[in-house]
Amino acid sequence: MDLDLAGAELRAVLNRLRRAQGQIAGVIRMIEEGRDCEDVVTQLAAASRALDRAGFAIIATGLQQCLTDGEDGSKPTEDREAMRARLEKLFLSLA
Repeated sequence: MDLDLAGAELRAVLNRLRRAQGQIAGVIRMIEEGRDCEDVVTQLAAASRALDRAGFAIIATGLQQCLTDGEDGSKPTEDREAMRARLEKLFLSLA
């Protein structure tokens, strides 16, 4: 499955990933500084949510592309079923 993110979708996913990257850097820094465990876990949870949301956005784009491709009949039924199974597996990997 190739990922074809359009302008706004791509920016949104990249922003979420950059936010998560910054939050993870913050978690590392907090641990190195010996910060309070609750603060570290709170920051780590925020990073995890940002990664999950980026993943869900990517999967949603894949679903949309799959449905669009299926509407015009350009893909055989078995290809659509294989794509559906792959997308379901990806979705469940984030659950």
